[in-house]
Amino acid sequence: MKISKETLRGRELIDEPLWNKGTAFSEEERSEFGLYGLLPPHVESLEEQVSRSYEAYQTRESDLDRHVYLRALQDANEVLFYRIVVDHLAEMMPMIYTPTVGLACQTFSEIYRRPRGLFIPYPHRDLLEEMLRNYGSSEIEAIVVTDGERILGLGDQGTGGMGIPIGKLSLYVACGGVHPKNTLPIVLDVGTNNQDRIRDPHYIGWKHERITGDDYIAFVDSFVDAVKKVWPNVLLQFEDFAFQHATPLLARYRDQLCMFNDDVQGTASVVLATLLSASKAAGSTLKEQTVAILGGGSAGCGIAEQIAAAMTEEGLSEREARHRIYIVDRPGLLEDGMSDLSPFQKPFAQPHDRLEGWPRGGSDNGISMLDVMNQAHPSVLIGVSGQAGLFTEEIIRAMAAHTDRPIVLPLSNPTSHMEAAPADLLAWTEGRALIATGSPIDPVRLDGHTYPIAQCNNTYIFPALGLGILASGAKRVSDEMIRAAARALAQTAPALHDPTGPLLPPLPEIRTVSREIAFAVGIEAQRQGHAPKTPPEELKRKIDESFWEPAY
Repeated sequence: MKISKETLRGRELIDEPLWNKGTAFSEEERSEFGLYGLLPPHVESLEEQVSRSYEAYQTRESDLDRHVYLRALQDANEVLFYRIVVDHLAEMMPMIYTPTVGLACQTFSEIYRRPRGLFIPYPHRDLLEEMLRNYGSSEIEAIVVTDGERILGLGDQGTGGMGIPIGKLSLYVACGGVHPKNTLPIVLDVGTNNQDRIRDPHYIGWKHERITGDDYIAFVDSFVDAVKKVWPNVLLQFEDFAFQHATPLLARYRDQLCMFNDDVQGTASVVLATLLSASKAAGSTLKEQTVAILGGGSAGCGIAEQIAAAMTEEGLSEREARHRIYIVDRPGLLEDGMSDLSPFQKPFAQPHDRLEGWPRGGSDNGISMLDVMNQAHPSVLIGVSGQAGLFTEEIIRAMAAHTDRPIVLPLSNPTSHMEAAPADLLAWTEGRALIATGSPIDPVRLDGHTYPIAQCNNTYIFPALGLGILASGAKRVSDEMIRAAARALAQTAPALHDPTGPLLPPLPEIRTVSREIAFAVGIEAQRQGHAPKTPPEELKRKIDESFWEPAY
């Protein structure tokens, strides 16, 4: 039976968050749906509910308390929840997603109140299709799935990783206008190697070490096959899988259904957008930059791939583009001859003949980031290491000595894992650095000037990407669509018109920006044959018509 307001009455209607209006049910609705006596008599408008609920929100004393309050509101009345989030977007985003969602994942078992989404445990692997059908909806259009192994910079959180799909899909709705009834968060519970979770008597996940190897791949294969059977046209977003799985799984499934990995592709897209706007603000182009990346996992290499592809679109050869990108991981600079390079790292291993005579001040005789600064003179420094403080004063001053406007992006989340504080970066570069971070940071005051710090957050990309895919009817997600999203986002940066402006648009504008990005994505999908051809005005109409507004 299709669930709707018309099929529910009384307490069942009030208990369904997608249809519940609470005190905003009119007198006529209270009579029609058997609600008299179940609600206080005063009929409120949505605006009155927002005011009252926002005041209650403001009484919460910690970010985790505020997160729990908002989750409870979402579980009670989704329209009201999204209305508050949209009306106070810049304030609410850190509460429902980074950085607070990291703490929520760590304490997920303690704050768990009501089921949301699907929990798919490995011991029930023979029931995968049944579990998907148990959700009871044929209207699912967007799924975010995680296995909880690499949550932000916090590592393995097991079932607690469910906080990420819930938060991501909340942003699909709030920022990308995707209808909440069409979204589904999923966690694949394949165990956890986090002994704190295993020993926790309140942990609600499967208390078992992680499944690995062929058993793990077979389980994910079975999950993807079940998704294709139950929701063949769904957009499937992989989120916070460990680096050894993220890129291989992307390659394994991207031609089977409409899917992408946000850590690999979404992060790369928003970083590319930031670099495009920063390059223009610095009076240059992307192809003129030399890029150093700290962190050679799936995110770092995904960023490198998109930068290299964009440089080739600006006229460089592939070889020239890759030679401009230096990736430093734990052993040091990625270079030819390293025995344990992953397949996705090998294209960015620097040839030995380019490193002849370089000092090797890193561990195990490797080339350190400081060595890279002093020899390659990068104009861009990106951090996706998950480790705080690795952008030292010595490294930043070495960088600033060779470039007028160093572009520095310490992107690791949460804030406690950021590679450097923007205030320090500005102090060490005499205010010359162009900066964006992964989590929200207040503007920095230095020598009488105020420097806005852009939040280089995937939220600018994945909700809009989803909107463009769903509105255009795209059947696949290509790298060209990802770059189209990045270029559309870069065109909205205030820094393009104001030298003191941020590198990305203000978050309160994200719903407008999302429409522009969605249009660019849809056009590129059509150009590549991934979506049916329609006139541009028809695509814009579909985007506007499908953009959900939280209203009764």
